[in-house]
Amino acid sequence: MKKVLSTVAILSLVAGAYFTLSAVNSYSPVAVAQAAGKSTYAGTLYIAGMGGHFSKADVSIDPNNLEEPITVNKVEMVDIGGAGYPTHDARIDASDRNTMYWSTYKLDTWKDKNAKGGNLHVGKTDLRTGEVVADVAFPAPERAAWTGANYCASGQSESSYIPISMANEGYIDVYDKKTMKLMHRVFFDDLGIKAGETTFAHGINTPDMKKFLLTVNDTPAGFTKWTGNTKLMYLDMAALEQGKIVKLAEAMITGKPKDAEGGTITFRQYFTDDGKYLLQSGADRGYLIDAETLKVLDEITPLPGENHDIKPTPDGKYAVMTLREKAKDFEGNDSVDGTLLLYDIEARKTVGKSASVCFACHKGEGIGKAILCGLDANWK
Repeated sequence: MKKVLSTVAILSLVAGAYFTLSAVNSYSPVAVAQAAGKSTYAGTLYIAGMGGHFSKADVSIDPNNLEEPITVNKVEMVDIGGAGYPTHDARIDASDRNTMYWSTYKLDTWKDKNAKGGNLHVGKTDLRTGEVVADVAFPAPERAAWTGANYCASGQSESSYIPISMANEGYIDVYDKKTMKLMHRVFFDDLGIKAGETTFAHGINTPDMKKFLLTVNDTPAGFTKWTGNTKLMYLDMAALEQGKIVKLAEAMITGKPKDAEGGTITFRQYFTDDGKYLLQSGADRGYLIDAETLKVLDEITPLPGENHDIKPTPDGKYAVMTLREKAKDFEGNDSVDGTLLLYDIEARKTVGKSASVCFACHKGEGIGKAILCGLDANWK
């Protein structure tokens, strides 16, 4: 059920004045208006959270405001099941923007320390009503011996929803969008990857849906022994939909080995709509990558928080990063807030301050921590 929690003007910029005085460009279905020489944007962002819901944030983005470019106009909650459904995964259907697929990050018994077993869930929500219209429950596969983290990222084809598990061993699932029936479950044997040699699998489809990008943190010394490096692999989408893995290309990107002060761990990612760039999150940084060669063009660092996803604007000029950022909770204790930060793809730099999309609601509800991850968007 969709629940309206609050209406918040988090930042001081009133972006509406720009929109009323400007002409809308030809991008469709996107509100891209000209303001003081740079495009401005408006949209609804769905940001996944560990509370078993999505933060539905109505945002305005004005890169001309170099201090506070992102305004969160209103925040609502889209509930998919509450505490037993922690989620990192938002995936809006490419052909039906009123349908959002999702998967769960933990077993639904994770809050009960005495519980044995439990199920994972994949489902879909009607964004017009906020109602869950499908919910498929199932136990983790036996080969996934470690299930502390499960689904996070996902891709899609015209007919398939494809979530990827972060478990050890990791795997890729292929679900029929209409029936939500599991068609195939693919482990990484055919890629020459053994259990424990990589950590946390993620991925997404290319915009033309002909390829699927799989990313795995390279940990040859053992599971979670972070090197800071990540393998990027293009897989053939047609083969994947038949339950087979056919590797088309592979590359390695490098980062900082994890230590007590943090490091590079890659999570979710997006391509620009034209397929030119890949935007890859990496905890202590983000990456701008040439989608054809898989070469890194820019490392987005330093950041005010831990980066878990990067969603570009439809014209490919900017991107919105989700961050887990240190903050004070409603009682003034040290905590974590979920925030958005703007990245200028053309200038290759971040713009201004981050904007909160979690604490505005959480503080009012007396909730002390906000753990976000992935996002998707419907641009107006």
